[in-house]
Amino acid sequence: MSELIVSDKWMYLLLALAINLFASFTMYNMIGHFKLVRKLRHYWLLSGAAVYALGLWVCHFIVLIATDNMIVIDWTSVINLFGIMCCAYFSLWLLGSARIFVIKLLLSSLIMAAGTVFLNYASLLSDQVQDYSVHTGLVCFAFVLSFLGTAYSFHLFEQKNGTYLMLPGLMLGLSGFATHLIGLLAITILYSIVLTTDRLNEYMRLLAVILGITTLVIFAFSLLASFVERRYNAMNERYKLLVENSMDMIAIIRDEYWEYINDSGLQMFETDNESDLLGKSIYMHLQTKCHSDMKRMLQVTAQGLGQGPTELIWNTVKGKPLFTEVVQTSTRMSGKPVFQVIVRDISERKKNEELLINSEKLYVAGQLAAGIAHEIRNPLTSLKGFLQLLASGRHNNKNYFDIMKSELNRIESIVSELLMLSKPQIYELSHKDIRQIMNDTITLLEAQAILHNIEMEWSPGQEPLWVLGVENQLKQVFINVIKNAIEAMLDGGRILIRCIREDDQIMVRIEDYGPGIPEEQMAKIGQPFYTTKEKGTGLGLM
Repeated sequence: MSELIVSDKWMYLLLALAINLFASFTMYNMIGHFKLVRKLRHYWLLSGAAVYALGLWVCHFIVLIATDNMIVIDWTSVINLFGIMCCAYFSLWLLGSARIFVIKLLLSSLIMAAGTVFLNYASLLSDQVQDYSVHTGLVCFAFVLSFLGTAYSFHLFEQKNGTYLMLPGLMLGLSGFATHLIGLLAITILYSIVLTTDRLNEYMRLLAVILGITTLVIFAFSLLASFVERRYNAMNERYKLLVENSMDMIAIIRDEYWEYINDSGLQMFETDNESDLLGKSIYMHLQTKCHSDMKRMLQVTAQGLGQGPTELIWNTVKGKPLFTEVVQTSTRMSGKPVFQVIVRDISERKKNEELLINSEKLYVAGQLAAGIAHEIRNPLTSLKGFLQLLASGRHNNKNYFDIMKSELNRIESIVSELLMLSKPQIYELSHKDIRQIMNDTITLLEAQAILHNIEMEWSPGQEPLWVLGVENQLKQVFINVIKNAIEAMLDGGRILIRCIREDDQIMVRIEDYGPGIPEEQMAKIGQPFYTTKEKGTGLGLM
């Protein structure tokens, strides 16, 4: 080894090291993009493996020249090249897989180290080898050195996510170069041929051609990788501008933890410090009642099923409630599954909806107050007048008490209807014959119909028509509808009442011959206090 330093052959070692480092940098530069372009993944893997194999292969021959070892170029040289290329490809493929990091790091480093060491000893398969001796300790040391250097290089590359390539490339190049030097010291080969000057010159010319072609190939791949990197950086800058300038929160979730949040998301959660959210559980600021919704959304998205926006309620870093609408998709980053989410702040919309609901409540309350005042004021006015007459002692007519009692009953009826609207009632359902309920209703209204010169035609039929319901409520419905029919026919007429069975349903049909209901009024039927009657309350149908 000292002879190499004294002589000019140390320049060969520098050349071999430079080529190996250049090939390592180029390989890392190429495979730094294969995770981003899935369709070209194997192309980048194969190209990176080919570049590294060429660099290591040429480095091997230059080291042979520098150390005065005999150079033999035959079919084993081709095996050397393709052997290290295959090892490099499978090693890089494992490194980019979705396996556990420690496992894939160990396996890929073992395969790469095995290929590097194999390059020194594949020539033993040549027919021109007569005898050889191997120093096992040095071989093991070379393998361990290659394994540790490769593992540390891969570890640095994975930790930096392929963005910083100088140190990983330096470690891989140095470990490969050192493995070759130690590996050559560990073996002594006796060839059956003599390397003549003519054959040596021929080998040197061939090596010069190979070196030139290899340098051009590595340089071409390096230019290609640089071009792709510039294109990627330009695209990444455009996407970064879109994400950072988005009004909505755009974030990435990995293993239920925040991995990335844009500036809008930080502002939404009322914080300027990324550490308040990044690396923290997504459930930390999510309200407890929404945890199940978030888990279900993650499960559905992971299965590749589509779903619409989900409303979730969070608490900001300062504890303020945050109403949001969340949309998410499943993707992969650095070979690992992640979720990309878009979170939109709908707190203002929720406030507007609440204001609208309160406004509608106030409007209904105003209608209710106006209806109560209008409906109760008339009987109260009558009662007040009668009380004044009775108090003066000028009139003593028992008929006044009947009228006053009637007016009080009227007020009680209005209040009862209002209470029924304001408070839900609990009823017991029972099976009743709809014919009997309708027959009782007709009996109640028969006298009123005769006074209005109206004939009610009712044919109950022979077959019982059983329904499950509340008798008094059903009767109230029929009373309101038939009363409306009676009051609609001012000059008399007929009301046809039918109860029939249609398949599994009971049909009740009440038909009158009044003027009908105009189309513009149909949409208002059932609204509180809407009536076309002079003395109606607008609560019957409601």
